[in-house]
Amino acid sequence: MTTLKTGDKAPNFSGLDQNGATHTLADYKGKKLVVFFYPKASTPGCTAEACDLRDNYNRFQANNFALLGVSADSAKAQAKFIEKFDLPFPLLADEDKSVIQAFGVWGPKKFMGREYDGIHRTTFVIDESGTIEEVISDVKTKAHAAQILK
Repeated sequence: MTTLKTGDKAPNFSGLDQNGATHTLADYKGKKLVVFFYPKASTPGCTAEACDLRDNYNRFQANNFALLGVSADSAKAQAKFIEKFDLPFPLLADEDKSVIQAFGVWGPKKFMGREYDGIHRTTFVIDESGTIEEVISDVKTKAHAAQILK
């Protein structure tokens, strides 16, 4: 799906989080950044993934990682997701799909025999200088932190 690969420069994105605050790639210079794209807030797989990252948040911080979740949900839906599951990281409400498309994770999907366009669950690990260190497209929702923090 995505054409971005290890060694590429990360897209210079800009998006608004659940509180209307702007996040850009430049904001994270000097930190490792985990940008995880998920289909829909508060659905079972997305909840398992976000909660696994939450439960390992201290490990991410200890290793100089920042976390940023992205979906096409509204800011209100993202805020509810954070509140309901006590998520310690911001979630971009990318309703116009500008960040989603910059990373190339929007496209045709199949579910129960039906085809439609949607977000492909994908995680990008970006190093301190803005270069993609890893692209994880086979996300294990219940053990995603272990995939990143190996």
